[in-house]
Amino acid sequence: MTIPLKTLQGKREQLKAGLAQINDLRRGSLTARFRKCGKQNCHCAQKDSAGHGPSYSLTHAHQGKTLTQVIPQGPAVDRTRAQIAEYRRFRKLVQELIAVNEQICDAQLQQPEALVAEESKKKPLRRSIGHRRGSGD
Repeated sequence: MTIPLKTLQGKREQLKAGLAQINDLRRGSLTARFRKCGKQNCHCAQKDSAGHGPSYSLTHAHQGKTLTQVIPQGPAVDRTRAQIAEYRRFRKLVQELIAVNEQICDAQLQQPEALVAEESKKKPLRRSIGHRRGSGD
């Protein structure tokens, strides 16, 4: 099934508008961690105790290494979760935009007149001609 070029272009504009509405985002995974302090009389030393926590860690890869950042308990955890969700929404929108653009490119190959019309809408490049200074300036 071939989708009309105008429909694809409308979808592209919707996706671009969605990208313009992206809020704070960050990549990574948020993990709740529990730990045992090692004191024999502490509640965490009891059998079946989860330990102290949770403390939250945000991890993500950067240049081949895993970076970890501690996220303080409270509102920062909820904010970080929202930022991660926004990052995932951003990635999804970008993937959809790429797919739609590929469909547009394919449709333009099938309709050379559409490509010519699209190119004629673009403004021609203007080159600024700089003033050359002579030795007397």
